[in-house]
Amino acid sequence: MSGGRVLAVNISDRTGVTKNPVAEAVLAPGGVVGDAHFGLSEVKEVSLLADESVDKMRGLGLELAAGMFAENITTRGIDLKSLPLGTRLRIGGSLHEISQIGKECHQGCAIKQKTGTCVMPAEGLFTRVLEGGAIRPGDEISVVGE
Repeated sequence: MSGGRVLAVNISDRTGVTKNPVAEAVLAPGGVVGDAHFGLSEVKEVSLLADESVDKMRGLGLELAAGMFAENITTRGIDLKSLPLGTRLRIGGSLHEISQIGKECHQGCAIKQKTGTCVMPAEGLFTRVLEGGAIRPGDEISVVGE
């Protein structure tokens, strides 16, 4: 399977809000260093969402930037929704294992309220960080094993 690229790296200082793009982030076991979710879950350390999935929501008339679904990594060119649990991904200088596919929208999800739907529950995924490292927009994402 061919890989993709990191389109954006996003963090926030509070939970339950959208994330803002940054030029670089450091990943470590526990998640994205400096993100409000760091260390809160052993299963959902890092969230990923494909920009192609976001395009579906843009098709409903929404203007959406990277991080609007509170994803840590916005990707391009890799079919995230087709990857099974346990798949290992090399993202920039870090190594991840897919630990959860999708999640329920939180109470009051603004996107779901506007459109009646959301892509994160079906097409977002979460990883555990196996090897930490720096990541930045433009970094390659490759599948390294399942």
